[in-house]
Amino acid sequence: MLRLWNRLVHGPDSFEALVGPHLDHLYRLAWRLSGSTADAEDLVQDLLIKVYPRQAEIRELDAARPWLARVLYRLYVDRWRRAGRSPLVEAAPDEEGEDIIDATADGGPGPEATADREQERDRLAAAVEALNADQRALVILHDVEGYTLAELETVLEAPVGTLKSRLHRARAHLRRALEADAGAPMEPPGDAGRVTR
Repeated sequence: MLRLWNRLVHGPDSFEALVGPHLDHLYRLAWRLSGSTADAEDLVQDLLIKVYPRQAEIRELDAARPWLARVLYRLYVDRWRRAGRSPLVEAAPDEEGEDIIDATADGGPGPEATADREQERDRLAAAVEALNADQRALVILHDVEGYTLAELETVLEAPVGTLKSRLHRARAHLRRALEADAGAPMEPPGDAGRVTR
């Protein structure tokens, strides 16, 4: 009986084997969308509860990750709409997990370089936060998480051509926001309607 239980819970056909390899990626995506550890954990938990009864459908998929990401994104949008608030996109923690003292002690970047990097990260996070929800999700999924446009066609249920134009507009908006924040020279009044590249 114990052998059967272990096979059901931990075996190759178990729910853990189907979804487990994608959990780190799904949590990272949930955190980037929600900007909060607690909200990300709740989103992933809601996802697992929602897809648990659909194990047979997951087994039939060629690529489970985009399908799971689509379900996660829908849960995020539903939660965001219910809450009636704009989610925050926070700066990602330092990948090395180092503080300034540790970084300078071993020949890493000095305090000025670390401060500049954090300032750039904060500027980028603020610019991403200023995007509308659709553009923010597209930038996060494509440019941060590395989804291809073909995968995003499945996740966001939009044609590749539409995604390309949305991504182009989102990047242009980000570029303008970052240039304005950096104090870039403004366009002359006569060229206000012209978009420069």
